[in-house]
Amino acid sequence: MSYRNMTHSYHFSFIKIIVAAALLLTSCLEEESLPLPWVKSEITTFEVEGQCDATGNEFAEAQIDKENREISLYVNDQVDLARVKLKKFGVSNNAFVYKEIADGGLVEVTHTLPVLDCSKGSANLLLKTYQEFRWKVNVERIVQREVVLENQVGEAVIDPVNCNVVAYVTPEQKLNSVKVLKFMLGGQHGRVYPDPTGTEVDFTRGRTYAVFEYNNETAQEWTIFVYNAASTQTTTCEVFPHSVRAYVSGVMQNGTIPVVEYCEAGSDNWRVVVGENVIIGKSDYKAVIDGLTAGADYLCRTTADGVTSPVCAFHTADPLQLPNSSFDEWSTSDVGGRDLYQPWKAGDTPFWDTGNRGATTVGQSNSTMGTEGDRIFANLQSKYIVIKFAAGNIFAGKYLETDGTNGILSFGQPFSSYPTKLQFDYSFKTSTINKGGGKWDDSYGKYISRNTYDNLLGQPDTCQVFVALIGDKDEEVYKDVTYPFVVRTRPSTLKLFNPNSDNVIAYGQMTKGADVPAWTTETITLNYRHTDRKPKYIVVVAASSKFGDYFIGGSETLLKVDNLKLLYE
Repeated sequence: MSYRNMTHSYHFSFIKIIVAAALLLTSCLEEESLPLPWVKSEITTFEVEGQCDATGNEFAEAQIDKENREISLYVNDQVDLARVKLKKFGVSNNAFVYKEIADGGLVEVTHTLPVLDCSKGSANLLLKTYQEFRWKVNVERIVQREVVLENQVGEAVIDPVNCNVVAYVTPEQKLNSVKVLKFMLGGQHGRVYPDPTGTEVDFTRGRTYAVFEYNNETAQEWTIFVYNAASTQTTTCEVFPHSVRAYVSGVMQNGTIPVVEYCEAGSDNWRVVVGENVIIGKSDYKAVIDGLTAGADYLCRTTADGVTSPVCAFHTADPLQLPNSSFDEWSTSDVGGRDLYQPWKAGDTPFWDTGNRGATTVGQSNSTMGTEGDRIFANLQSKYIVIKFAAGNIFAGKYLETDGTNGILSFGQPFSSYPTKLQFDYSFKTSTINKGGGKWDDSYGKYISRNTYDNLLGQPDTCQVFVALIGDKDEEVYKDVTYPFVVRTRPSTLKLFNPNSDNVIAYGQMTKGADVPAWTTETITLNYRHTDRKPKYIVVVAASSKFGDYFIGGSETLLKVDNLKLLYE
């Protein structure tokens, strides 16, 4: 090869190296400019040593709230809250895991089962993929305390805040010689000094004991006061009525068996509550009376060891129904040349509302009156309306205001009864989820273009109908008016209804992700979490796309709903 050719070859090779390097640099710069992929991670498994239920007697699974990224659980009195040891711990998508330490720093624990400091009632964990997800772990320690004396009347009143115990014994029992049958103030695994269990004690004045909780060398000073009860009449009966059942509770002499009876008011036909519906404690009981008639008057009494409680009169709640529950009444109004469909007769007080006021800011109503022959129903159509996906919906409540292209609305209407089920007719046509929205993510610190449920893209859409009875704990004042629960769909201020809230007295739902072409009758059972609370509001919501609050769903999904009826059985 000639020198000239060699020089030409050298220059050509050098140029190729420069071009390749430039292309590589450009590629790297382009990669760096690309948005990071959205990889969500959640805690899927969580178990600690000493985990138990709220009574401290049995094991119970931790409650994992993926929506709010919180874990809640109980531990027994052997657990040191400053050193809660994990037994099982799982996360999705191979996230890196960090725990927060005392000074606010983070320590990686990806491949270990960490020990958490929950001495303040909770601990924080951080899951990292391309994004960060902060989780809160709430731990409550259960310390069982119980005092039982011979001839005791009712249960001892135990005050763990002031470390006091007050107990009553029968009028005939001499206070200078009371036998102590059980004296558990430090929990199941704690100790008391001196331990009076099994001895006769002079309780003519308050007695003080040193109480040590498990593995704690620092004693608490507890004082117990014992008094003679004014009477031997110890059997009581209290009733909390629902619509078709009633919940009875009371106290009786220690060691006796209560017999709970009831009858219709004005009748002498007393019926005994079956034994399987009666739970007996040491000096108290609980019972459930089934098969009652809603809106009726009854009497109840309890007898234990020949002592009968005063008769308790009660009235079962009336079997209330929902106004316009067949969605036969509709009206329209003009909004910018578009028809705004409203699920109430013109001039009537609305009970139901829809998200149409938000949809009609940019397009037509997508929750409308539907007709098929003589049937009139709510026609809930999911649509992509000009700039945004919107699920067809109808709810008991009120649309309050449009915030940009988002909605502010109130869920709930006044209600004071206790239905057992919600029955309704429906048909459903699903479609492929082809629209995704955005969501503000606090852990990521900005508005992200992909959202929590984008992994559902390409799957069949799912409709949802749910019913809830709620109290007043989530009431909110909005523009000087108090509403049961205010929903906000703007991603940066997102606030949605939480079925796991302590404010929810009863809840039930139906979801469907497959076509139901013919009209079908469905029944949702209301599961009561609190049987001793009176509801103030009822929430009923039907949506063609379950994740419409996140602006994700199929643009051709259609849910038809008719003939809602509350059942009392």
